[in-house]
Amino acid sequence: MITIRNLKKSYGGFPVLRGLSMDVNDGDVYGFLGRNGCGKTTTMNIICGVIKKDEGEVKLGDGKPVTIGYLPESPAIFDYMTAREYLEYIGACCEYDGDIKKRADEVLEIVGLRDAANRRTKGFSRGMTQRLGMGAAILKKPELLIFDEPTSALDPQGRLEVIAIIERLKGLGSTIVLSTHILTDVERVANRVGIVNGGQIAEEGDIRSILRKYSGDVVELSVRELTDAQKIALLKVDFAIAEFNNETGVFRFGGFEDNSNNVAKQLIKLAAENDVVIESFRLGTASLEEVFGKVVG
Repeated sequence: MITIRNLKKSYGGFPVLRGLSMDVNDGDVYGFLGRNGCGKTTTMNIICGVIKKDEGEVKLGDGKPVTIGYLPESPAIFDYMTAREYLEYIGACCEYDGDIKKRADEVLEIVGLRDAANRRTKGFSRGMTQRLGMGAAILKKPELLIFDEPTSALDPQGRLEVIAIIERLKGLGSTIVLSTHILTDVERVANRVGIVNGGQIAEEGDIRSILRKYSGDVVELSVRELTDAQKIALLKVDFAIAEFNNETGVFRFGGFEDNSNNVAKQLIKLAAENDVVIESFRLGTASLEEVFGKVVG
């Protein structure tokens, strides 16, 4: 759906994109990740045609025109309109060629605003406004959806509602580029990720493969009455992740290439050699937050 090669963009002589390349396949929910100011929004604006690139290639679909639905971080909505009126207005602006009223009702159902269809948007919560913005983005049934921080500043309930909509759109076969700092949301809905660092894609691929590549499995050891010497002995192991939580008394190890069961046995042996009393151990999976921290430093 999206093929980008060597994309470059500068503002006032300062390079933001320094040869970014990325690939988004049909049907992907692509987590587009990076620190603030790394060039994510610039890239999305270039894809949408809002700004021009300096250099590089951006190809959408198979070369034919691609309809894009875009949700900015803070969608601007006319607060004197009702939700239905706003969607009908958007339909007229984008020259929707079907029954606009029928499509508006379909969209209100998808984004969970059917019961608020005739309410003026001035009284909408931030979450409701965000969902209406998503409705505007999907109204014309675009081939590609780009969501820029769709869960930003939402309370937990609002986040769950927005993520549920993305999951529903995923089930309908939509191709979605999702930019967000809430990495647990990405883990929940995305199948592929691209992590931007230094104006380039530093890591890209299937999310599970990336988790395995950078962290492998994780071993957690819960211990009792630990001395400083015992803690130091266990933290000296040569893993990418080796940390201890003083409050919970839990060691967490990851970033190893060996089978996690073998690693667990080695750690238990090391604990025994240092008279560490283990209350429990657990094999788990590393998080995207840990991978993100390693990639962007």
